[in-house]
Amino acid sequence: MQLNPAQHDVATRLRGDRNDRPSYDDELRHVLRARLEAGIADAVDALPRTSTLVVSKNRLTAVHACEARYLRDDFEWSVPAARGKVAHKAIELSINWRREIVPLVLVDEALARLEDGEDDFARWLQGLGEVERAELRAEANDRVVKFLECWPPLPRSWRPVTEAAVRQDLAGDRIILRGKVDLTLGAPDGLVAGKVLVDLKTGAAKAAHLDDLRFYALVETLRLGTPPLRLATYYLDQGRLVPEDVSEPLLMSTVERVVAGVVKMVELATGAREPVRRAGPACRWCPLHDECDEGRSYTEADDDW
Repeated sequence: MQLNPAQHDVATRLRGDRNDRPSYDDELRHVLRARLEAGIADAVDALPRTSTLVVSKNRLTAVHACEARYLRDDFEWSVPAARGKVAHKAIELSINWRREIVPLVLVDEALARLEDGEDDFARWLQGLGEVERAELRAEANDRVVKFLECWPPLPRSWRPVTEAAVRQDLAGDRIILRGKVDLTLGAPDGLVAGKVLVDLKTGAAKAAHLDDLRFYALVETLRLGTPPLRLATYYLDQGRLVPEDVSEPLLMSTVERVVAGVVKMVELATGAREPVRRAGPACRWCPLHDECDEGRSYTEADDDW
């Protein structure tokens, strides 16, 4: 199949040069784990004996941003929040689809499977009105079409895996690092890196998106021993690929970020300190905005500018 320029760019930048792939020491994963467990040891001791702390990319990003917002657990599904989830499911189906690929058919199949459940999202879908469902269907379809237009067909030799679950338990299973990678491609050759981790995004670019994939790279290294070759955030609306090569210093810095995040989570959970409020662009839609001096000051100054 002849590729368009966007598809050719993705294929070239993801795979890179086979002769220029780093290799790693087989002790690296043990060194990373030791640093993690040493860094979180005091925090683990402060947890109640029967408690387990689950650490995800979203919780890490939240606790390193505004801690007051992190503690506010009031998420509600909406069409803008749901479109990415539905589009991801449809894209997952497209990679393993054996019939003619029709984006709206994939979206409808994704909706049917996501609605057939008992979790919060399934219940939200079940209660949608016809207008909201049509909006969700249209917005998810837009993202799926953009993926199919800009991504090359993925051959079996690339070993594509969608929604790949990653997990590592630390400190006697008291701390759990876990998540799901949107798409993985390739595989390592022994200690030579070869796997690429891809995160598909439906919104604007944010600095935290790099941290999300670095977290997955760390968990993958702890699991497999050989780090991924490359990380890639793909922005569907822009047709833009943002790749980053994995290195040992990158993994070590990610260890420090995870340790700092775990310490903050435990301190906030146990009441060891008051949450720190950090103003930023997210203040505009934060439910705490009206009662937060920092948030109001930020948005008022931003409006003036």
